[in-house]
Amino acid sequence: MSMNSERFRIWLAFFIVCGVWGSTWLAIKIGLQTVPPFLAAGLRFAVASGVLLLIVRFRRLPIPLTRDAQKVYLTLGVISFSIPFALVYWGQQFIPSGLSSVLFAAYPFWVAIFSHLFLKDEPLDLFKSLGIVLGFLGLLVIFSSDLHWSDPMALLGMCAVLVSTVLQGFSLIMIKKYGQLVSPFVMTFVGISIGAVVLVAMGFLFEEVASVVWNSVAVGSIIYLAVVGSVLTFVSYYWLLKRIEAVYLSLTSLVNPIVAVLLGALVLGETLEPATFAGAALVLLGILVANGKYFYEKIRMAA
Repeated sequence: MSMNSERFRIWLAFFIVCGVWGSTWLAIKIGLQTVPPFLAAGLRFAVASGVLLLIVRFRRLPIPLTRDAQKVYLTLGVISFSIPFALVYWGQQFIPSGLSSVLFAAYPFWVAIFSHLFLKDEPLDLFKSLGIVLGFLGLLVIFSSDLHWSDPMALLGMCAVLVSTVLQGFSLIMIKKYGQLVSPFVMTFVGISIGAVVLVAMGFLFEEVASVVWNSVAVGSIIYLAVVGSVLTFVSYYWLLKRIEAVYLSLTSLVNPIVAVLLGALVLGETLEPATFAGAALVLLGILVANGKYFYEKIRMAA
């Protein structure tokens, strides 16, 4: 395979992840109108797991059971697919889809911190440090209009999304460190299967499953999130993780809020306060600054 072909595949996968994950916030919000959060997330992963099983068997991919592979599966199953998605789906009941995606833009900052702690080749430099400061300032601006007791559930929803970013950031670094020899299809299949079992079980334990309204919107949301929002994007994401730096990969969170805000406004008629846009600008600026050294080196090499 030529270098140009590989570069094209990397950029294609990158834009697929950006565009599709930007739309998933809206799809989640629509599905939650009739399906409770834990069950909705669990069924999404159950359908995705079935599709991935067919792919793994068709391609005759081995499922390694080495110690490192087991670490990857456990990390994905628990702190990537189970707990974080339970938090995101639960939190999105109380906040707009665009705001959810903006809050998730904190994800690259945690990736930068955990990269410094656990990956020797990706230390935390001045660019990343300044970017993290700007990002947290942006989050404080976003929170400014919601830090009051009159709407406690919205605040809890925002906190749930933020906690999920910490777990997802740590998960990405552990996968980067231990998952190099595991196929992206295999790691996604095993991890998402664990997530499906945990989340469906949570749905039956804590939610009123019998009262769910199974209309075309609910079913369509789950299928879209399973096939496009999970199988296509997560396989692309973990394929990219083997080829580019973790912090650079986390830049997908830069585009996600833009896509989600546009879709939320166009489809659901959602509105965001001016402070949210100001905070979002600081968050996105922080992501760019955090990766400034990477872009500078690329430009210098191309000159």
